Amino acid sequence: MTDDPVEIAMQNLLGALDVASGDLPVDDPSTGEIIARVRAYGLDEISQIIGGADDARHAWAARTAKERGAILIKWFNLVMAHQSELAHLVTAECGKPLTEAMVEVSYGAAFIEWFAEEGKRAYGETIPSFAVGKRVLTIKQPVGTCAAITPWNFPIAMVTRKVAPALAAGCSIVLKPAEATPLSALALEKLAIEAGVPKEVFKIIPVIDPAPVGELFCSDERIRKLSFTGSTPVGKILMRQAAKNVTKVSLELGGNAPFIVFDDADIDAAVEGSIASKFRNAGQTCVCANRFLIQEGVAEEFTEKLTARIDGLKVAPGLEQGAEIGPLINDAGHSKVSTLVESAIAAGAVARLGGRSSDRGGNFYEPTVLAGVTRDMDIANAEIFGPVAPIMTFADEKEAIRIANDTPFGLAAYFYARDLGRVWRVMEALEYGMIGINDGIVSSEVAPFGGIKQSGLGREGSKHGLDEYMELKYALIGGIS
Repeated sequence: MTDDPVEIAMQNLLGALDVASGDLPVDDPSTGEIIARVRAYGLDEISQIIGGADDARHAWAARTAKERGAILIKWFNLVMAHQSELAHLVTAECGKPLTEAMVEVSYGAAFIEWFAEEGKRAYGETIPSFAVGKRVLTIKQPVGTCAAITPWNFPIAMVTRKVAPALAAGCSIVLKPAEATPLSALALEKLAIEAGVPKEVFKIIPVIDPAPVGELFCSDERIRKLSFTGSTPVGKILMRQAAKNVTKVSLELGGNAPFIVFDDADIDAAVEGSIASKFRNAGQTCVCANRFLIQEGVAEEFTEKLTARIDGLKVAPGLEQGAEIGPLINDAGHSKVSTLVESAIAAGAVARLGGRSSDRGGNFYEPTVLAGVTRDMDIANAEIFGPVAPIMTFADEKEAIRIANDTPFGLAAYFYARDLGRVWRVMEALEYGMIGINDGIVSSEVAPFGGIKQSGLGREGSKHGLDEYMELKYALIGGIS
């Protein structure tokens, strides 16, 4: 009998699945060791699964929103009952500290709970008539069979954020998880079926080669909606492929989030907000601060305080007691961060802290503060995806806004200020889908998540997230008089 919590989690949540002899290996980013092998699906199998989902969606859509919501609430309760086991799976396959993984599970479950209720509020409207004897109304109906592609950095929340609204709306959905993190998704599927979701209505399909699957999702006429979270280049490919069938798409893509600190800010609060925004999941989030823009008069104070604050962060495997900075996801991720930092230092930036791989070895990287970063450096324009804070300075409000908006991306932005007029001016001027003001965390199931410009299309969470899985139908009724 094992006492390994990851083994226990796999036995309890994935016991009916073969995680020992499949063809897709799952690595522990902390050690590089293979912790499981899961079955990978081929294109012919996936096409059959899409057909089954398309057949099953009609009966699912015919149920009342209240009936579907009751099943989703059972799913929510099961997820929370297995919070610790799910968190151990998250940490094992994506590396984030266990405390963060526990938060992710509750955050992901919140989307199931939210859309279980929101599905009952998919209201239509009655529109004042334009002519005698006619009535005008609208209703909302499920879009149909959906496909989704999720990333590795939030292997629970990215699944529930797409699947819960699809199911609540009355759709079926086929989801390809990231190749690095299929275990969490498979566990969620098992719990959903246990809660009463028909197995044909929600299906997880791990694969080895994602590109042909994305093309299949876009070309199969039975797929009416594709939701993708990932890089902007891949999102553009999917968008082009989806044009063939005019498939409805939601895209949550890359970011280059500015974190602006004005001279009237509470500096201590800004430092704490920086920790929350930049260093959770070792900086591997699409909405984390990517560029620190600090007003000249407070730049040194902020830099000193941030450096002192992160100097004590514990770099360690996610299951180790007190771990705060886990590993980067793989060798490629580690190499990218190293190259960006080394390039910045060669161009004149100064590492006030870190600037190198961790003594823990492997994919671990030291929390890093870089001062003297300029706008022409690669690190100021690339999505870092690592625990690195590049600090730039600005003179005044107009310059800060100009620098912040000088990017093709527009996912999230953050700023700290206490002047009420400045708060409103800057909030309205920043070209981003989400703005955190005096706070380093913007994500919530009740709020619309998504970007503008090349950071994507559509929104997840909130009432707007349900609309992404519904079609608006207008009906004109004549012959009334």
